[in-house]
Amino acid sequence: MAGDAYPLKHHFDDPAQQTHAATLGMWAFLATEVLFFGGLFTAYAVYRSSYPGAFAEASRHLDVTLGTINTGVLIGSSLTMALAVWAAQTGRRRDQVLYLVLTILLGSVFLGIKVVEYGHKFHEHLVPGPHFSGSEPAHAQIFFSLYFVMTGMHALHMVIGIVLLAILAVRAGRGRFSPVYYSPVEVTGLYWHFVDIVWIFLFPMLYLIGLHA
Repeated sequence: MAGDAYPLKHHFDDPAQQTHAATLGMWAFLATEVLFFGGLFTAYAVYRSSYPGAFAEASRHLDVTLGTINTGVLIGSSLTMALAVWAAQTGRRRDQVLYLVLTILLGSVFLGIKVVEYGHKFHEHLVPGPHFSGSEPAHAQIFFSLYFVMTGMHALHMVIGIVLLAILAVRAGRGRFSPVYYSPVEVTGLYWHFVDIVWIFLFPMLYLIGLHA
């Protein structure tokens, strides 16, 4: 398929309608994601208000330095993702592939750091279960249960995003996108930015609450 040809599906009247439908579909999907993560945030807020001291103490076992680095990494990936969308909109094929690959690399760095963090928690016996060894075990286990669920689900979304970006990078290298047709890059960018925003909330909630307690 030529890069300047718009792959219009038969059930749409024109390219504009197809683009609007794709964008609306992504926003609808992100709305369900907001509800999903919102439920996790609400559970966290309820338990934190119930056990503020235990949560503050448990959060001190998290590595703020690694969390801060990961925050910077994701902010950088949002920039490269935005540049990938811009490159697609302006027909810069090589730049588009470059920025997509950079976004993939930054996302992979984030996941690598998260694996290191998880490894530390297993080594320190801070994984909820019969071998948990943190202070105030009952309440601290609630904190770490929420920590692993929230950051684990976020990491899963990152993995899905990286797979999507890899597919886009291959298609971009084959000239499938152009100023006429770039909606797959744009809607994937919306997804990636959403995942980044989720981390912007997770970082202070999980890592910073115990710094000055």
